[in-house]
Amino acid sequence: MALADTARVAAPTPVRSVSTTNACRMCMPLGASLALAGFEGTVPFLHGSQGCATYIRRYLISHFREPMDIASSSIAESSTVFGGESALVDGIANVARVYRPAMIGVATTCLTETIGEDVGGALARIDGCRPEPADPAADGSVSPTGAAPALVHVSTPAYAGTHVDGYQAAVAATVGALAEPGAPTEQVVVLPGLVSPADLRHLREVVDGFGLSHLLVPDISDRLDAGVAEEYQRLPPGGTPLAEAAAACRARAAVTLGGLVSPGTALAGELLEDRFGVAHHRLALPIGIRLTDALVETLEGLGGTAPHWLDAERGRLVDAYVDGHKYLAERTAVLFGDEDLVLGLAVWLAEIGVTPAACVTGGRSGRLAAELVRLAPELDGRVTVVDDGDFAEVEELVRALSPDLLVGHSRGYPLSRALDVPLVRVGLPIHDRVGAARTRHLGYRGTQELFDRVTNALIERRQDESAVGYAYM
Repeated sequence: MALADTARVAAPTPVRSVSTTNACRMCMPLGASLALAGFEGTVPFLHGSQGCATYIRRYLISHFREPMDIASSSIAESSTVFGGESALVDGIANVARVYRPAMIGVATTCLTETIGEDVGGALARIDGCRPEPADPAADGSVSPTGAAPALVHVSTPAYAGTHVDGYQAAVAATVGALAEPGAPTEQVVVLPGLVSPADLRHLREVVDGFGLSHLLVPDISDRLDAGVAEEYQRLPPGGTPLAEAAAACRARAAVTLGGLVSPGTALAGELLEDRFGVAHHRLALPIGIRLTDALVETLEGLGGTAPHWLDAERGRLVDAYVDGHKYLAERTAVLFGDEDLVLGLAVWLAEIGVTPAACVTGGRSGRLAAELVRLAPELDGRVTVVDDGDFAEVEELVRALSPDLLVGHSRGYPLSRALDVPLVRVGLPIHDRVGAARTRHLGYRGTQELFDRVTNALIERRQDESAVGYAYM
C-alpha cells in the first residue's frame, strides 16, 4: 500500500515539550490484554506487578461495562534481583487450574522488560501447567478435560509503544504462534483493529452480505458486550475460535483495517503475507462514503457481490449529507485519539464539509500526515498533525484555532468543559457515558450514526447560543 512521502501541515504547530502532560495514548499491555480477550477461551496474563493488571482491568471495565479478568504473576521487589520466572510459572499453573482456559496469552510489562526477563524461554520450559480434570458443566470453561492450554507470548513494554501497538502485536503473536500450515482455504481473514463490539458485529454482517467465507481476528464483540448470564462464567463465551485462528495462515486473503503502528510493531496481515504467502490488503478504517467504498471495492475484488441493503444504506447516507450540509459547511473540528480512528474521522469530516483543523494522536507511526493527504488531498496544507501528542498540546491548539467541535474520547471532556467547546465522544476510552460498546463508527451505517451525532451537536450549540432558542431549525 503506497504512502505519500511528504505532507504539509498548517500552523500553528504546538511547541513541543521535553515532558508529556496527560498523553493521548495508553500502555501496550492494555491493548494486548484487550486483543487477547478476543480469542476464544483465553485468559490475558500480565507478567509484572499486580498494579498493572488491576489498573488495566478497571480501565477496560469502565469503558465496556462488562467484567474482565486479567491474570498477573504479581512479582515483588525480590524479582527485580532474582528474576520473576518462578512467579510466572506459579501464576500460569494457578490460571490453568482455576480457569481451565484453551489459551493463556502472556504479555510483559515495563518491570519485566526492564530487568530483561526471558519470558519466551520460561514459557518453553513450562510443563507443569496441566489443569486437573473437572466437570465440564461446572462453569462453562473451554478446556475442562485436563488439556494443557496453549501459551502465547507478546513483548509489550509500556514505554516502547502505545495501546494500539500492544493490540496489534498481540494479534500478530497469537496468529503466528497458532498457525498450522496445510491445504489452502477460501476464507478471508478480516483484521479490524481496535474498534467497538458494535463495529465488529456490523463488519461480520457486511462481509456475510458479500457471500464471502470469513474470519474476524480478534473478536471481542460477545465477550465484552454480552447479555446477562444466569450464572457467572469465569471465561465468557465468544471470541475467535483458536482452531480457526490456526487456519488463518491458509486463507486466500487478509484484509487489515487501519494498521498505523510504531515502527517495528508487527501486523498480523503482514505476518500472514510474509511467512505464508496470504494476499494482504490494508485499508483505512471504513468511515464515510469514500473509505467505505474502498472496502466494498476490495470485497468485490475478492469475488463478493454487494448486498442490496448495503446499497440502500449508502443511498440513505448520501441523502443525509444533503439534508445536513447547511449545518456543517465551513465548520472546523479538533480531533484526538488513536491514529487509525483519527485518520478515518478526518477524511470523513472533510467529505461532509467540516475541516479537521488539527489531528492529535498518541501514535508514533510518523505516517498520519502523509496518509491524510493521500486519502483526502483537499486537506493538504489545511491540517495541523501532531504525533505522539498530549492534552497540553490539544489545549494549545483548541485555544488557537477556536474550533466548532471536539471529536475524541472522554479524556477530552475536562478540556471541552473548560473551553466550552462541544465534544462528540468516539473511540476508547469513554468513561463518562454508557453505551461505548454499542457505538458504531464503521460502514455506511456507522457513518450515518456519527453524522447525526455531529450534526445535532452543532445544532444544539446554535440553539444554546441563540437569544431566541430556535425550536425549528
